[in-house]
Amino acid sequence: MKDKHNLISDDETFQRKMSELDIGTIDIKLFGKWDTRVEVRDPSLKKYINVIPVYLPHTGGRHEHRKFGKARVPIVERLINNLMRPGRNKGKKMLAYNIVKLAFELIHQKTGQNPVQVLVRAIENAAPREEVTRIMYGGIVYYVAVDVSPQRRVDLALRHIAMGARESSFNNPKPIEEALAEEIIAAANNDPRSFAIRKKEEIERIALSSR
Repeated sequence: MKDKHNLISDDETFQRKMSELDIGTIDIKLFGKWDTRVEVRDPSLKKYINVIPVYLPHTGGRHEHRKFGKARVPIVERLINNLMRPGRNKGKKMLAYNIVKLAFELIHQKTGQNPVQVLVRAIENAAPREEVTRIMYGGIVYYVAVDVSPQRRVDLALRHIAMGARESSFNNPKPIEEALAEEIIAAANNDPRSFAIRKKEEIERIALSSR
């Protein structure tokens, strides 16, 4: 059985071969339908929003053995993983996969745009730039505003998008895939009705008062 170091070296070899491959000559589309050649406008998030062309967003946890390995996981798979938070969908990846697949169909029907591009816009808009941290000095706790690292910005944006979709469909006849599609579209348009946008503004407002 391969140890952890061999798994890491195998993953590095795979990533190197993928980077050397001329992706432009191969028509790889997510879910067999959506092009992943999209634009990431925020320069700080480019390294952490992985839009490498894949047919199936499932890496099997290969990122777990390396530091900052989440950055190499396709961004759509990270959305799927966030839908599997503890609760009704815990551990049901195939269910979360189908939810995202149907949500992308609804996004395309409502906007006429590439749903992967809409998701990237939603993450850029919903990623908070500043938050607070606790500092204890002399037995007294202070809350100080700090900048958010790029990877945490993506983590929070994906978490809040998934939470918004879950809360919108809870005790509601609206299906989860429709709630997810509406949440992503609202976040991409910077609409304050989006749960993720409201959470971002709340986090930044608290940080502003703690400067």
